[in-house]
Amino acid sequence: MIVNMRVSGQIPAPLLVWYDGNKRELPWREQKNAYRTWVSEIMLQQTRVETVKPYFARFIHALPDIASLAGCPEDRLLKLWEGLGYYSRVRNMQYAARTVMEQYNGLLPASFEELLKLKGIGRYTAGAIASIAYGLPVPAVDGNVLRVTARLADDHSDIMSQTVRLETERALAGIIPHDRPGDFNQAMMDLGAMVCIPGGEAHCDACPLSRECLAHRAGTVSSLPFRPPKKKQRIEERTVFVIVEGSHAALRKRPDKGLLAGLYELPNTDGHLSQDDAVRYVKDLLLEPLYIERLPDARHVFSHIEWHMTGYLVRVSSLDKAGKEELLFLSRREIRDGFAIPSAFSAYIPYLKEDNT
Repeated sequence: MIVNMRVSGQIPAPLLVWYDGNKRELPWREQKNAYRTWVSEIMLQQTRVETVKPYFARFIHALPDIASLAGCPEDRLLKLWEGLGYYSRVRNMQYAARTVMEQYNGLLPASFEELLKLKGIGRYTAGAIASIAYGLPVPAVDGNVLRVTARLADDHSDIMSQTVRLETERALAGIIPHDRPGDFNQAMMDLGAMVCIPGGEAHCDACPLSRECLAHRAGTVSSLPFRPPKKKQRIEERTVFVIVEGSHAALRKRPDKGLLAGLYELPNTDGHLSQDDAVRYVKDLLLEPLYIERLPDARHVFSHIEWHMTGYLVRVSSLDKAGKEELLFLSRREIRDGFAIPSAFSAYIPYLKEDNT
Protein backbone atom coordinates (compact mmCIF):
# COMPACT_ATOMS: atom_id res chain seq x y z
CA MET A 1 0.00 0.00 0.00
CA ILE A 2 1.06 3.62 -0.44
CA VAL A 3 1.51 3.93 3.33
CA ASN A 4 4.90 2.24 2.77
CA MET A 5 6.05 5.55 1.29
CA ARG A 6 5.92 7.14 4.73
CA VAL A 7 8.91 5.16 5.97
CA SER A 8 11.02 5.48 2.84
CA GLY A 9 13.45 8.25 3.61
CA GLN A 10 15.49 7.17 0.60
CA ILE A 11 13.24 8.83 -1.99
CA PRO A 12 13.82 12.61 -1.74
CA ALA A 13 17.63 12.69 -2.00
CA PRO A 14 18.12 10.78 -5.28
CA LEU A 15 14.98 12.34 -6.73
CA LEU A 16 16.23 15.89 -6.13
CA VAL A 17 19.69 15.04 -7.51
CA TRP A 18 17.98 13.77 -10.66
CA TYR A 19 15.75 16.84 -10.82
CA ASP A 20 18.69 19.23 -10.56
CA GLY A 21 20.21 17.66 -13.66
CA ASN A 22 17.10 16.87 -15.67
CA LYS A 23 14.27 19.28 -14.81
CA ARG A 24 12.15 20.62 -17.63
CA GLU A 25 12.69 24.23 -18.68
CA LEU A 26 9.19 25.66 -18.50
CA PRO A 27 8.19 29.32 -18.86
CA TRP A 28 6.25 29.40 -15.60
CA ARG A 29 9.33 28.21 -13.73
CA GLU A 30 11.48 31.14 -14.86
CA GLN A 31 10.63 33.04 -11.69
CA LYS A 32 8.98 32.13 -8.40
CA ASN A 33 5.66 33.85 -8.60
CA ALA A 34 2.38 32.65 -7.10
CA TYR A 35 0.31 34.19 -9.90
CA ARG A 36 2.36 32.52 -12.67
CA THR A 37 2.21 29.19 -10.85
CA TRP A 38 -1.55 29.53 -10.45
CA VAL A 39 -2.17 30.41 -14.11
CA SER A 40 0.03 27.59 -15.36
CA GLU A 41 -1.53 24.96 -13.12
CA ILE A 42 -5.06 25.93 -14.14
CA MET A 43 -4.07 25.85 -17.81
CA LEU A 44 -2.39 22.46 -17.40
CA GLN A 45 -5.59 20.82 -16.18
CA GLN A 46 -6.74 18.52 -19.01
CA THR A 47 -4.13 20.08 -21.34
CA ARG A 48 -0.66 19.01 -22.46
CA VAL A 49 2.44 21.02 -21.49
CA GLU A 50 3.50 21.79 -25.08
CA THR A 51 0.01 23.07 -25.87
CA VAL A 52 -0.01 25.32 -22.82
CA LYS A 53 3.34 27.07 -23.41
CA PRO A 54 2.23 29.61 -26.06
CA TYR A 55 -1.10 30.20 -24.33
CA PHE A 56 0.67 30.90 -21.06
CA ALA A 57 3.02 33.41 -22.71
CA ARG A 58 0.13 35.22 -24.40
CA PHE A 59 -2.02 35.26 -21.26
CA ILE A 60 0.75 36.55 -18.98
CA HIS A 61 1.69 39.23 -21.49
CA ALA A 62 -1.92 40.44 -21.66
CA LEU A 63 -2.76 39.95 -17.98
CA PRO A 64 0.52 40.11 -16.02
CA ASP A 65 -0.97 40.19 -12.53
CA ILE A 66 -4.03 39.44 -10.44
CA ALA A 67 -5.40 42.97 -10.74
CA SER A 68 -5.42 42.84 -14.54
CA LEU A 69 -7.08 39.41 -14.49
CA ALA A 70 -9.73 40.61 -12.07
CA GLY A 71 -10.57 43.61 -14.24
CA CYS A 72 -10.46 41.98 -17.67
CA PRO A 73 -13.71 42.14 -19.72
CA GLU A 74 -15.17 38.65 -20.13
CA ASP A 75 -15.08 38.58 -23.95
CA ARG A 76 -11.38 39.47 -23.96
CA LEU A 77 -10.67 36.95 -21.21
CA LEU A 78 -12.38 34.14 -23.12
CA LYS A 79 -10.56 35.13 -26.31
CA LEU A 80 -7.22 34.80 -24.50
CA TRP A 81 -8.33 31.33 -23.39
CA GLU A 82 -9.67 30.31 -26.81
CA GLY A 83 -8.37 26.89 -27.83
CA LEU A 84 -7.68 25.64 -24.30
CA GLY A 85 -11.28 24.56 -23.73
CA TYR A 86 -13.01 23.98 -20.40
CA TYR A 87 -13.78 27.69 -20.18
CA SER A 88 -15.18 27.39 -16.66
CA ARG A 89 -11.53 27.20 -15.55
CA VAL A 90 -10.74 30.76 -16.58
CA ARG A 91 -14.09 32.07 -15.39
CA ASN A 92 -13.43 30.54 -11.97
CA MET A 93 -9.93 31.99 -12.02
CA GLN A 94 -11.27 35.49 -12.64
CA TYR A 95 -13.84 35.05 -9.87
CA ALA A 96 -11.04 33.99 -7.53
CA ALA A 97 -8.87 36.94 -8.66
CA ARG A 98 -11.65 39.33 -7.71
CA THR A 99 -11.91 37.63 -4.32
CA VAL A 100 -8.15 38.02 -3.85
CA MET A 101 -8.38 41.71 -4.70
CA GLU A 102 -11.21 42.22 -2.23
CA GLN A 103 -10.11 40.00 0.65
CA TYR A 104 -6.34 39.46 0.36
CA ASN A 105 -5.00 42.84 -0.80
CA GLY A 106 -4.36 41.51 -4.28
CA LEU A 107 -1.97 38.74 -3.17
CA LEU A 108 -2.67 35.02 -3.29
CA PRO A 109 -2.69 33.82 0.33
CA ALA A 110 0.41 31.97 1.51
CA SER A 111 -1.70 29.27 3.12
CA PHE A 112 -2.87 25.93 1.76
CA GLU A 113 -6.17 26.22 3.64
CA GLU A 114 -6.83 29.78 2.46
CA LEU A 115 -5.98 28.89 -1.13
CA LEU A 116 -8.55 26.09 -1.00
CA LYS A 117 -11.26 28.65 -0.27
CA LEU A 118 -10.76 30.30 -3.65
CA LYS A 119 -13.08 29.28 -6.49
CA GLY A 120 -11.54 26.77 -8.87
CA ILE A 121 -8.54 25.92 -6.66
CA GLY A 122 -8.51 22.32 -5.51
CA ARG A 123 -6.07 20.43 -3.35
CA TYR A 124 -3.51 19.85 -6.10
CA THR A 125 -3.42 23.48 -7.27
CA ALA A 126 -3.33 24.75 -3.69
CA GLY A 127 -0.44 22.40 -2.95
CA ALA A 128 1.46 23.51 -6.06
CA ILE A 129 1.10 27.21 -5.25
CA ALA A 130 1.85 26.75 -1.54
CA SER A 131 4.99 24.67 -2.13
CA ILE A 132 6.43 26.20 -5.31
CA ALA A 133 5.70 29.88 -4.67
CA TYR A 134 5.73 29.99 -0.87
CA GLY A 135 8.00 27.13 0.13
CA LEU A 136 5.40 25.39 2.32
CA PRO A 137 5.89 21.63 2.86
CA VAL A 138 2.59 20.62 1.22
CA PRO A 139 2.30 17.80 -1.36
CA ALA A 140 0.86 18.50 -4.82
CA VAL A 141 -0.69 15.30 -6.15
CA ASP A 142 -1.61 15.25 -9.84
CA GLY A 143 -1.92 12.36 -12.30
CA ASN A 144 1.84 12.09 -12.78
CA VAL A 145 2.43 11.92 -9.04
CA LEU A 146 -0.32 9.34 -8.56
CA ARG A 147 1.28 7.14 -11.21
CA VAL A 148 4.74 7.43 -9.65
CA THR A 149 3.52 6.69 -6.12
CA ALA A 150 1.31 3.80 -7.21
CA ARG A 151 4.33 2.17 -8.85
CA LEU A 152 6.72 2.95 -6.01
CA ALA A 153 4.34 1.23 -3.60
CA ASP A 154 3.08 -1.42 -6.08
CA ASP A 155 -0.40 -0.23 -5.11
CA HIS A 156 -3.25 -1.51 -7.26
CA SER A 157 -5.94 0.72 -5.71
CA ASP A 158 -8.12 2.87 -7.93
CA ILE A 159 -6.22 6.16 -8.35
CA MET A 160 -9.46 7.92 -9.28
CA SER A 161 -10.69 7.35 -5.75
CA GLN A 162 -10.59 10.40 -3.49
CA THR A 163 -9.54 8.12 -0.63
CA VAL A 164 -6.45 7.02 -2.57
CA ARG A 165 -5.59 10.61 -3.45
CA LEU A 166 -5.80 11.67 0.18
CA GLU A 167 -3.76 8.62 1.22
CA THR A 168 -1.12 9.62 -1.32
CA GLU A 169 -1.04 13.15 0.08
CA ARG A 170 -0.56 11.82 3.61
CA ALA A 171 2.19 9.48 2.46
CA LEU A 172 4.10 12.25 0.66
CA ALA A 173 3.61 14.68 3.55
CA GLY A 174 5.73 12.32 5.62
CA ILE A 175 8.74 12.47 3.29
CA ILE A 176 8.58 15.89 1.61
CA PRO A 177 11.78 17.81 2.41
CA HIS A 178 11.00 21.04 4.25
CA ASP A 179 13.94 22.85 2.68
CA ARG A 180 12.87 22.11 -0.93
CA PRO A 181 9.14 21.27 -1.01
CA GLY A 182 8.47 23.01 -4.33
CA ASP A 183 11.38 21.29 -6.02
CA PHE A 184 10.29 17.94 -4.60
CA ASN A 185 6.76 18.33 -5.98
CA GLN A 186 8.04 19.47 -9.37
CA ALA A 187 10.54 16.60 -9.40
CA MET A 188 7.71 14.11 -8.85
CA MET A 189 5.75 15.74 -11.68
CA ASP A 190 8.75 15.70 -14.03
CA LEU A 191 9.60 12.10 -13.18
CA GLY A 192 6.06 11.08 -14.11
CA ALA A 193 6.12 13.13 -17.29
CA MET A 194 9.59 12.12 -18.51
CA VAL A 195 10.52 8.74 -17.01
CA CYS A 196 7.69 7.00 -15.19
CA ILE A 197 5.36 7.45 -18.16
CA PRO A 198 2.08 5.58 -18.73
CA GLY A 199 1.71 2.04 -20.02
CA GLY A 200 4.61 -0.22 -20.79
CA GLU A 201 6.93 2.55 -21.95
CA ALA A 202 8.35 3.57 -18.56
CA HIS A 203 12.11 4.19 -18.65
CA CYS A 204 12.94 2.27 -15.48
CA ASP A 205 16.61 2.09 -16.42
CA ALA A 206 16.79 5.91 -16.20
CA CYS A 207 14.75 6.23 -13.03
CA PRO A 208 16.54 7.50 -9.91
CA LEU A 209 14.03 5.64 -7.73
CA SER A 210 14.14 2.21 -9.40
CA ARG A 211 15.84 0.67 -6.34
CA GLU A 212 12.95 1.83 -4.15
CA CYS A 213 10.23 0.90 -6.65
CA LEU A 214 8.21 -2.13 -5.57
CA ALA A 215 6.44 -2.37 -8.93
CA HIS A 216 9.83 -2.50 -10.68
CA ARG A 217 10.84 -5.40 -8.46
CA ALA A 218 7.51 -7.16 -8.96
CA GLY A 219 7.38 -6.59 -12.72
CA THR A 220 4.02 -4.80 -12.48
CA VAL A 221 5.00 -1.35 -13.78
CA SER A 222 3.03 -1.66 -17.03
CA SER A 223 -0.18 -2.57 -15.20
CA LEU A 224 -0.07 0.44 -12.88
CA PRO A 225 -1.69 2.70 -11.97
CA PHE A 226 -5.11 1.07 -11.87
CA ARG A 227 -8.09 2.97 -13.23
CA PRO A 228 -11.62 1.63 -13.66
CA PRO A 229 -12.86 1.41 -17.27
CA LYS A 230 -14.17 4.70 -18.60
CA LYS A 231 -17.87 5.10 -19.15
CA LYS A 232 -18.83 5.09 -22.80
CA GLN A 233 -19.40 8.58 -24.14
CA ARG A 234 -22.82 9.52 -25.43
CA ILE A 235 -22.82 10.34 -29.14
CA GLU A 236 -24.81 13.34 -30.35
CA GLU A 237 -25.33 14.18 -34.01
CA ARG A 238 -25.37 17.87 -34.94
CA THR A 239 -25.47 20.04 -38.04
CA VAL A 240 -23.34 23.20 -38.00
CA PHE A 241 -23.92 26.25 -40.21
CA VAL A 242 -21.44 28.83 -41.43
CA ILE A 243 -23.89 31.54 -42.52
CA VAL A 244 -22.25 34.42 -44.39
CA GLU A 245 -23.12 37.52 -46.35
CA GLY A 246 -20.30 39.59 -47.76
CA SER A 247 -17.88 40.39 -44.95
CA HIS A 248 -20.31 39.38 -42.20
CA ALA A 249 -21.32 36.10 -40.59
CA ALA A 250 -23.74 34.80 -37.97
CA LEU A 251 -22.96 33.75 -34.42
CA ARG A 252 -25.13 33.02 -31.45
CA LYS A 253 -24.54 32.84 -27.71
CA ARG A 254 -25.13 29.61 -25.84
CA PRO A 255 -27.25 29.50 -22.66
CA ASP A 256 -25.58 30.56 -19.41
CA LYS A 257 -25.81 27.03 -18.02
CA GLY A 258 -24.87 23.64 -19.41
CA LEU A 259 -22.30 22.55 -21.99
CA LEU A 260 -20.11 25.44 -23.27
CA ALA A 261 -22.14 27.80 -21.09
CA GLY A 262 -22.24 31.42 -22.21
CA LEU A 263 -19.85 30.97 -25.15
CA TYR A 264 -20.38 32.11 -28.73
CA GLU A 265 -20.90 29.45 -31.37
CA LEU A 266 -21.77 28.89 -34.99
CA PRO A 267 -25.50 28.24 -35.43
CA ASN A 268 -26.20 24.52 -35.11
CA THR A 269 -29.02 22.10 -34.51
CA ASP A 270 -29.67 18.51 -33.45
CA GLY A 271 -29.31 15.72 -36.00
CA HIS A 272 -27.68 15.39 -39.40
CA LEU A 273 -29.72 17.47 -41.84
CA SER A 274 -29.93 16.80 -45.55
CA GLN A 275 -29.20 19.73 -47.85
CA ASP A 276 -32.92 20.36 -48.35
CA ASP A 277 -33.51 20.31 -44.60
CA ALA A 278 -30.53 22.63 -44.13
CA VAL A 279 -32.07 25.14 -46.53
CA ARG A 280 -35.34 24.98 -44.59
CA TYR A 281 -33.47 25.52 -41.31
CA VAL A 282 -31.88 28.71 -42.67
CA LYS A 283 -35.23 29.95 -44.00
CA ASP A 284 -36.73 29.32 -40.55
CA LEU A 285 -34.17 31.82 -39.29
CA LEU A 286 -35.88 34.32 -41.64
CA LEU A 287 -32.83 34.37 -43.91
CA GLU A 288 -32.82 33.78 -47.67
CA PRO A 289 -30.22 31.24 -48.88
CA LEU A 290 -28.47 32.02 -52.18
CA TYR A 291 -25.83 29.30 -52.10
CA ILE A 292 -25.22 26.20 -49.99
CA GLU A 293 -22.20 23.94 -49.86
CA ARG A 294 -21.72 20.76 -47.87
CA LEU A 295 -18.66 20.94 -45.65
CA PRO A 296 -16.56 18.04 -44.37
CA ASP A 297 -17.88 16.07 -41.44
CA ALA A 298 -16.17 16.65 -38.10
CA ARG A 299 -16.00 15.11 -34.65
CA HIS A 300 -15.33 16.59 -31.23
CA VAL A 301 -14.94 14.72 -27.95
CA PHE A 302 -16.03 16.30 -24.68
CA SER A 303 -15.51 14.58 -21.32
CA HIS A 304 -18.85 12.77 -21.49
CA ILE A 305 -20.28 13.55 -24.95
CA GLU A 306 -19.00 13.06 -28.47
CA TRP A 307 -20.35 15.30 -31.22
CA HIS A 308 -20.55 13.91 -34.77
CA MET A 309 -21.08 16.95 -36.99
CA THR A 310 -22.25 17.65 -40.49
CA GLY A 311 -21.58 21.17 -41.78
CA TYR A 312 -22.91 23.60 -44.39
CA LEU A 313 -21.57 26.86 -45.73
CA VAL A 314 -24.56 29.05 -46.60
CA ARG A 315 -24.42 32.41 -48.34
CA VAL A 316 -27.54 34.48 -47.79
CA SER A 317 -28.94 37.57 -49.49
CA SER A 318 -28.74 39.67 -46.35
CA LEU A 319 -28.29 39.36 -42.63
CA ASP A 320 -31.33 41.12 -41.25
CA LYS A 321 -30.78 41.88 -37.57
CA ALA A 322 -34.53 42.03 -37.09
CA GLY A 323 -34.90 38.49 -38.32
CA LYS A 324 -33.89 36.35 -35.38
CA GLU A 325 -32.94 37.90 -32.07
CA GLU A 326 -30.73 34.99 -30.97
CA LEU A 327 -28.34 35.50 -33.90
CA LEU A 328 -25.54 38.04 -33.86
CA PHE A 329 -24.43 39.42 -37.23
CA LEU A 330 -20.81 40.49 -37.06
CA SER A 331 -17.91 41.16 -39.37
CA ARG A 332 -15.82 38.08 -39.88
CA ARG A 333 -12.72 39.98 -38.79
CA GLU A 334 -14.53 40.95 -35.58
CA ILE A 335 -15.46 37.33 -34.98
CA ARG A 336 -11.90 36.18 -35.59
CA ASP A 337 -10.26 38.82 -33.42
CA GLY A 338 -12.78 39.42 -30.66
CA PHE A 339 -14.82 36.32 -29.96
CA ALA A 340 -13.80 33.04 -28.36
CA ILE A 341 -15.43 30.21 -30.28
CA PRO A 342 -15.15 26.75 -28.68
CA SER A 343 -12.73 24.30 -30.27
CA ALA A 344 -15.69 21.99 -30.93
CA PHE A 345 -16.27 24.16 -34.02
CA SER A 346 -12.62 24.39 -35.08
CA ALA A 347 -13.16 22.36 -38.26
CA TYR A 348 -15.58 25.02 -39.52
CA ILE A 349 -13.86 28.22 -38.39
CA PRO A 350 -11.63 28.40 -41.53
CA TYR A 351 -14.79 28.82 -43.64
CA LEU A 352 -15.37 32.19 -42.00
CA LYS A 353 -12.51 33.58 -44.05
CA GLU A 354 -13.75 35.85 -46.81
CA ASP A 355 -11.87 34.05 -49.58
CA ASN A 356 -13.95 30.94 -48.89
CA THR A 357 -17.25 32.54 -49.93
